[in-house]
Amino acid sequence: MKLKIVPAGTGVTWVRLGIKTFFAQPLALSGLFFLFMAAISLVSLVPFVGPALSLALLPAATLGLMAATREAARGKFPMPAILVTAFRAGRDQMHAMWILGALYALGFLIVMGLSALVDGGEFARLYLVGGTISRETAQQPAFQAAMLVVVGLYAPLSLLFWHAPALVHWNQVPVLKSLFFSIVACFRNFLAFTVYGLAWSAVFIGAGLVVSLLGAALGGPALAALLVVPTALLMAAMFFTSVYFSYVDSFEESADDEPGQLDHNKAPPN
Repeated sequence: MKLKIVPAGTGVTWVRLGIKTFFAQPLALSGLFFLFMAAISLVSLVPFVGPALSLALLPAATLGLMAATREAARGKFPMPAILVTAFRAGRDQMHAMWILGALYALGFLIVMGLSALVDGGEFARLYLVGGTISRETAQQPAFQAAMLVVVGLYAPLSLLFWHAPALVHWNQVPVLKSLFFSIVACFRNFLAFTVYGLAWSAVFIGAGLVVSLLGAALGGPALAALLVVPTALLMAAMFFTSVYFSYVDSFEESADDEPGQLDHNKAPPN
């Protein structure tokens, strides 16, 4: 497994392939994403340990969505069982995935804990436990500062875990090395990931404008508000579909890796 450096424009390719692959299997990929969201939400409701456990499951669940994308890109219909791909591998890989999940949960909780030093824990409580954010709370400088702390610290955390689940599962990379390789790959391909983020921002803004215009033309603000949530979920499903392609282009397969990695120039089939 070797790191690959790609041109900045590859970020647009990842977005394009994510959208194209999603529409190759829209029912399967949207259904799996909704199932992923529902499962994580249900786990988070478990008393005491729910929020931490749902965080620990995110790397494995993300791998499941990446595996589903790989199946869809190969012209196959991914079944629901693919979401637990991480737990159907060998014992060592499954153990490594649990460690990865525990580290992610710990990192996220540390980020929230640091934000609590700014606003007394109001933002962290609302995010982890839930509740309604009043206008007065949202306008408080301390609350806004805590939100900025979370955004600033979560960015490097997400880069640490961006490729890590795939590296652990498909490349048998040890947990700590997977985190190191993940963030190095993201930084070495910084321009491509920057273009990737900007391209997705443009897609989300464009989708929001379309929904607003449709709502105004067909039923007014009420219809537009009704369409916002399902549209956002579908866009999020497309985004998660594109994550797989960033992994494929960031690492070169070696003889020790699981065979059959995807050449994005051949996927998805027409």
